[in-house]
Amino acid sequence: MKIAAAVTTCHKTMYKKLVSWSALLACNFMWSLQFLCIKLVQDQVGALSTVFIPVLIASLFMTPFVLKGIKNKKKTWKHLRIFALLAIVGQFPAQILMTYGTQLSTASNAGIISLTLPIVSALLAVIFLREKMTPGRWLCFAIAIIGVIFCSLKDIHNLNTSWAFMVGNLLIFSGVVGSAFYNTICKKIANDFTEMEMLFYTYIFLLAILLPLVVYYEGDILTRIPEFSRQTWTGLTLLTVFHNFLSMILFFVALKKLEAIQVALSNFLITFFALPIAAIFLQERLSVISIVGGVMVLISTLLITVIEYKKTIRQTQPALQKE
Repeated sequence: MKIAAAVTTCHKTMYKKLVSWSALLACNFMWSLQFLCIKLVQDQVGALSTVFIPVLIASLFMTPFVLKGIKNKKKTWKHLRIFALLAIVGQFPAQILMTYGTQLSTASNAGIISLTLPIVSALLAVIFLREKMTPGRWLCFAIAIIGVIFCSLKDIHNLNTSWAFMVGNLLIFSGVVGSAFYNTICKKIANDFTEMEMLFYTYIFLLAILLPLVVYYEGDILTRIPEFSRQTWTGLTLLTVFHNFLSMILFFVALKKLEAIQVALSNFLITFFALPIAAIFLQERLSVISIVGGVMVLISTLLITVIEYKKTIRQTQPALQKE
């Protein structure tokens, strides 16, 4: 009976990890839509409002659910001040500085620099969370990096490192570091807050930072709302529902069950999904080597899943033998 219970527990653990990887697959697909959505709204909405409006709508939607939970779990400033740090050091550079950096630099530069996100995330996970890079994880990272290089050969060739784009490139990289920092620290506090609480509290502090900036630099945004085209509303809706809400909730669900390094590896999937999206919606042509690179990225993600599964089995076997 005890052996059967241990086996059942193992199967439940692997089922939870499978659900977590499925959640990562979905949220990386949603994140890959971000640049397309920004293109849809950029003619009528400024960079600050492009972030502010979706974050505000998502926060309003979450408010009743979070307030209901507060009645059962008292939150003090001591508990919540971590989200002020996450908003300032994490979300602000990840969303605002990344947007401005892309405008000052080029799309090719932004694409290449953003590829450092999984690596920076893994490094911060080792520093802050004491996670370890196993040989299997190194192998998967190597396969994914090679695949991403194949996907981005054209962009790498066009990479511009002149002084004219240096400020933009630095802002883009600061956005990458902000995303990595946010992901890592959220993993550290994941057991103390629900997925919706982590997202809501971060957004409240982010809105507090953005509001005076939006009023000062883009104060006419409210008067221009009636002029928004269907394309603009489509972009804002997709950014609100998928990029700023659903994808983040799924991300936190996965983050609670997996190590930050595993989550970081999944970010290479953004490139894998971006290829067909660019081909379908932006009429960009896919080369054979880009397709090969995309397949390599997918293989690396599947491979890490198998490796972690076998690792869990090996850890369970000694307990079964004792029984």
